[in-house]
Amino acid sequence: MILDISLASDVSGALAAFSVGAVAGLGVAVPLGAVGVLLLHEGMARGWRPALAGATGVAVVDLVYAAVAVIAGGAVTAVLSEHQGAVRVGGAVVLGVLALRGLVRAVRSRSAAHVLAPGGAPGGAFCKFVALTALNPLTAVYFTVLAAGLGDRLRGLWTAAAFALGVFAGSWAWQAVLAVIGSVAGARLPAGARAVTSIAGYGVVLVLAITLAVSA
Repeated sequence: MILDISLASDVSGALAAFSVGAVAGLGVAVPLGAVGVLLLHEGMARGWRPALAGATGVAVVDLVYAAVAVIAGGAVTAVLSEHQGAVRVGGAVVLGVLALRGLVRAVRSRSAAHVLAPGGAPGGAFCKFVALTALNPLTAVYFTVLAAGLGDRLRGLWTAAAFALGVFAGSWAWQAVLAVIGSVAGARLPAGARAVTSIAGYGVVLVLAITLAVSA
């Protein structure tokens, strides 16, 4: 009887942690930043498979950051505080290069074949979005602060794991929506509209890169 009560308590705690994690994953994913814009463009330019692979890459990084925050929150914050400027500059450089390359390609595009090239490699998209998401130290800080605020509610292996999995589920759900929206838009928009949308999207990423560099 005691064992049954203890097991029920563990399951209840894990479900609660998963729910909190899912909300936290949505909270970090919903604000549309550079990664979200690039994910939309990935769907438009490459199709839904690479875009969903990219969405999974973003969610995996969020899961890892959440797990690390629960395990070693204070130490993570200290390290990031010491090197936040360098990480921001590195992220700004990478985003700036991607934005400029994308702008050049979009401006030079004169046909649908140049703007829309479905069938890209999902593995490449996954790795690209893992790298882009990992360059944002604010994600780790977000989960560290949240984990510290939850305190004892995340004690124990099951609740910590459930929280991290919830983060993955919430983040992936939103990123997948962006990936699908991008792929649907890419399939239906005419070539000219796709080119204009690509220019606008990469322009937003360039502005975000400049903002990141200035704030470093």
